[in-house]
Amino acid sequence: MSDILLILFTLLFPVLLLYLKERVRFMAKWSTLIVCYIAGLALGNIGILPASASALLDTLSSVAVAISIPLLLFSVDIKKWKELSGKAILAFVLAALSVSLVSGIAYAFFRTKSAESANVAGLLVGLYTGGTPNLAAIKTALNVDKNVYLAVHTSDIVLSAIYLLIVMSIAKPILKHILPLKNWDGNIASPENLSFTTRFSDYFRKGLWKKIVSGFGLALAIVGVSLGVSMLVPPDFQTMVTILLITSMALAASFVPRIRTLPMTFATGEYFLYVFAVAVGAMGNITQIFNSAGTYFIYVAIVLFGSFVLHAALCALFNIDVDTMLIVSTSAICSPPFVGVVAVSLKARKLILPGITTGIIGYAVGNYLGIALAQLFKAIGG
Repeated sequence: MSDILLILFTLLFPVLLLYLKERVRFMAKWSTLIVCYIAGLALGNIGILPASASALLDTLSSVAVAISIPLLLFSVDIKKWKELSGKAILAFVLAALSVSLVSGIAYAFFRTKSAESANVAGLLVGLYTGGTPNLAAIKTALNVDKNVYLAVHTSDIVLSAIYLLIVMSIAKPILKHILPLKNWDGNIASPENLSFTTRFSDYFRKGLWKKIVSGFGLALAIVGVSLGVSMLVPPDFQTMVTILLITSMALAASFVPRIRTLPMTFATGEYFLYVFAVAVGAMGNITQIFNSAGTYFIYVAIVLFGSFVLHAALCALFNIDVDTMLIVSTSAICSPPFVGVVAVSLKARKLILPGITTGIIGYAVGNYLGIALAQLFKAIGG
């Protein structure tokens, strides 16, 4: 396969998926991100890519994740965070603290079993504070081995599904014995500028393209400036500094109302995550992924369920009610799009907005926390 065809496939396969999800009922049931990973893995393991394709795919994945960060963060409204109840903010802080502590324990246990243990801890802290965007960004910032990354992400997909089943079924009946109960039922509006149900056809609504291009252009400018500034630091730290600068500049831009309300920025950021997924998947070696899957499956399980148990214990200590704890835990571990279904299942609809907002906070702080803790663990481990 030529370089041009590879670039076209990486960029256009997610477009085809988004088109089909809107028009084919069967396709609507599948996660676009997972299908992109599978397609990438299939492409990279059927023997049609030359050895030189790895460098091109690496460039494509790095560019895609860099552009996705500002687009995902432009719609963050930091000023509205102060409207959250103290309990929701505290529950989020305790969730971030829990995953950081448990990741540190997991790192210490696995450091002799995996040379990437510190990086994996950083990946999981970012993932279980924010979500997949943070996982992708931290992978790039820390230059995590692509096969390790895919093993971790695959493990998370399986274990997060189990986590959601637990949260929506037996978690509340068990935790209500140690956490207080509170009535949170009733309807509440979702944030106007954040939609997790954007359709492919929305891109073709009249009058939107100028604003969509403006958001994309601003994202490119932020990436360009960040790359330029990163040249001032030693080469080993340039990628990490670039990701942190992009995150910081995007959050600063979100304070400008005209930028924060640009349409389709979040959806466009998701599209670039899908491009990243295809590119990273195509670089993966299925044999190596399965060979290391057992180790990283256990690693991820310890961090996910260990941090959940610790979070519940800390919330009990601070008298946070069971629904708030579970909703905030969902927003941190599974990201904002899952808050609604969990809130409905728990009959806690009034917590949809706080849950989504704490999840957005996680998107904003996940890169900083994951990268910082990975570097700390490396320093401690020598």
